[in-house]
Amino acid sequence: MAGPISDLRVLDLTAGVCGPYATKLLADYGADVIKVEPPGGELARRLGPFPRGEAHIEKSGTFFYFNTNKRSVVLDLKSDSGRDAFLRLAGRVDVIVESFRPGTLDRLGLGWDVLHALNPDVPLVSITNFGQDSPYRDYEGTELVLYGFGGEMYSMGVAEREPVKMFGTAGLVESGAAAATAIFGAVMAGVGQHVDFSIVDSHLGGADRRHAIMVAYEFSGRRTARVSIESRGILRGVYPCADGYVEFSGAGGRLDRVAAMLGNPDWLRDPKWKLPGAILKAENGEDFEANFYPWLYEHTKRQIWAAAREARVLCGPLFTLDEIAEDEHFRQRGFWTTVNHALLGEVEIPGRPFIMNDSPWELRRPAPLLGEHTREVLAELALTLDPS
Repeated sequence: MAGPISDLRVLDLTAGVCGPYATKLLADYGADVIKVEPPGGELARRLGPFPRGEAHIEKSGTFFYFNTNKRSVVLDLKSDSGRDAFLRLAGRVDVIVESFRPGTLDRLGLGWDVLHALNPDVPLVSITNFGQDSPYRDYEGTELVLYGFGGEMYSMGVAEREPVKMFGTAGLVESGAAAATAIFGAVMAGVGQHVDFSIVDSHLGGADRRHAIMVAYEFSGRRTARVSIESRGILRGVYPCADGYVEFSGAGGRLDRVAAMLGNPDWLRDPKWKLPGAILKAENGEDFEANFYPWLYEHTKRQIWAAAREARVLCGPLFTLDEIAEDEHFRQRGFWTTVNHALLGEVEIPGRPFIMNDSPWELRRPAPLLGEHTREVLAELALTLDPS
């Protein structure tokens, strides 16, 4: 069955994580995404992980995941023939997406004015770190910088240590999902327009508390502080257990549920736990954890998680990557999918991000080899490139 947007053709000039993830989402639901790469390949081909740690532009785990279902075309946009081929492609697509530094397309002679004159109905979506007209437009923007700029690092971690961010490239992936929505919205609008997508703005407006933190700072100057280890209270944070770690969130406010989770032990029947503010007293916290830790070490994270769910205590296990890969729930939901790659062989990767029964997700092809579809795509345009 054809994907829900199989009639959509996307010209993709993005690199790295955010832009490629946005266009990957479109490709995985059927869009024909033509990825234009420079002669040496785009940035992500040089990012790991690599099998056995051996760098290879065709074996990058980052590129492999973020570019499924796309076709790769190598064009040198600094050459006359490369620009000509690009403009021919631009005249036959539904949307163009790029993630160059602001002003790069203009310097190449391929800016918005040129593209709009060529194909007035086609939107151009420009993904940059800080936006086209921001005073920070030329600043470097790593995952750490962009996440910190969004304000949430003020409350991430504990007061006694440095602030932290989400793991890996999670922030850029989140922005990529937002960018996919922006791309699709631009297409659905049905008019030619230049969409300025700022990665940092997607963080500032994100639903993960960041917008609330920034609004609070703007109007009151209040900065959200990281909580001290000493004052975190009972059952808030990460705890060790028999086979790893579990995290509890604000469970100390309902000690009746906590008692049920622990099997209603005698030590929690002490009248002191019924008094107002009992969970805030330091001596009570020490007493609680002296009894709680032995219980934790006697149980696995799955056992603790099950007991917490039964007692309606907010808790979650911290799984390793290996455990997630073998998790029964993910297996039953068909989350993982297998793809064959010319150089990597058979690889299992995360599959559909969500289920739409009448609009299927499908992995039609693995991430392309560099320039794998150049001849194919140019043949569709009856074009050849000057070998020089």
